[in-house]
Amino acid sequence: MILLIDIGNTTIGIGLAFGNEIKMTYRLTTNTSKSFDEYYVAIKDLIKVEEVTDIAISSVVPRVTESFVKLSKKFFNINPLIVAQGTKTGINIKTENPKEVGADLICDAAGIVDNVSASLIIDLGTAIKYIYVKDKTIGGVIISPGIGVAVKALVGSTALLPDIDVLVPKNVLGTNTVACMQSGITYGTAAQIDGLIERIKEEVKQEDLKVYITGGLSSFIYPIIKTKAIYDSKIVLKGLLNIYYKNQR
Repeated sequence: MILLIDIGNTTIGIGLAFGNEIKMTYRLTTNTSKSFDEYYVAIKDLIKVEEVTDIAISSVVPRVTESFVKLSKKFFNINPLIVAQGTKTGINIKTENPKEVGADLICDAAGIVDNVSASLIIDLGTAIKYIYVKDKTIGGVIISPGIGVAVKALVGSTALLPDIDVLVPKNVLGTNTVACMQSGITYGTAAQIDGLIERIKEEVKQEDLKVYITGGLSSFIYPIIKTKAIYDSKIVLKGLLNIYYKNQR
């Protein structure tokens, strides 16, 4: 069993892969103050640790990466694969500075590597990432504030607006403060997604662009976007698994 770990700024995605198939997934909260022992306690309650044969890690939080490397070596006696410079990914990066492209973006692209069509992956995490991929090449990216970031900014910058749960209200036009805020966050994000997809299609001259929706909060937004898209919550983990096999030792 291959333990897949995707460390984001807000959550940590955990995947258990048997062969080429990811059978189970879990999420933990990212906490930079947590020790590697504490992370192990959280993981061992979710999986059968004795079945883990290898570990692959994608991360955008270096401090937490260190914890999982220590965890892997101490409790699993495994030196994990980490997606970094020099790792074989099967993905070309056509940007001004390829070294700036995060492991999460690379794993997103690697997660649909079998699709030869021009594609756009929209990953709703701490930030919302729009990754344009064609012929196994990342051709451009958009990064905008994520839903959680938007909520914190809205609540933290206003004196009278309350903290809210991220829920999709029944109507776009709200009739109370909470519903008004929830509408702005959810329907506003959906409108942003629909609008940027159209602009990207115009720029790359690709009307038949294949669109994928993924990420921690994608399940809230996918049902309310107007653009035809494929929902797949496992794209990053699938990409990490594909990269693992390209570097299998």
